[in-house]
Amino acid sequence: QVQLVESGGGLVQAGGSLRLSCAASERTFSTAAMGWFRQAPGKEREFVAAISWSGDSTYYADSVKGRFTISRDTAKITVYLQMNSLKPEDTAVYYCAADHSSASRMDGGKPHYWGQGTQVTVSS
Repeated sequence: QVQLVESGGGLVQAGGSLRLSCAASERTFSTAAMGWFRQAPGKEREFVAAISWSGDSTYYADSVKGRFTISRDTAKITVYLQMNSLKPEDTAVYYCAADHSSASRMDGGKPHYWGQGTQVTVSS
């Protein structure tokens, strides 16, 4: 069964940093675009960041540009989200996603594969 497993969430003070990881269970994801979405209480799930299968192209939501960095390992089946200068409004459940279409389509798209989510809470 194909799986995406997130880790690294937790509680952090405003201005702090966290790094999320997402490990894919199959090497077929080495040729998949991967990304992160988040959903805050009472809000719809929103796009955060995406990275192409090669790692050469990255995309970010305006709300996280300059603060978050998405990357993937050389085997290309683990993706990371480095989150710096965290704000209380970044509090949400963060979901890893993957799809074999272009990473540029993740914003506004519906990736085929999803992780179970990891909670990030930023206190003020």
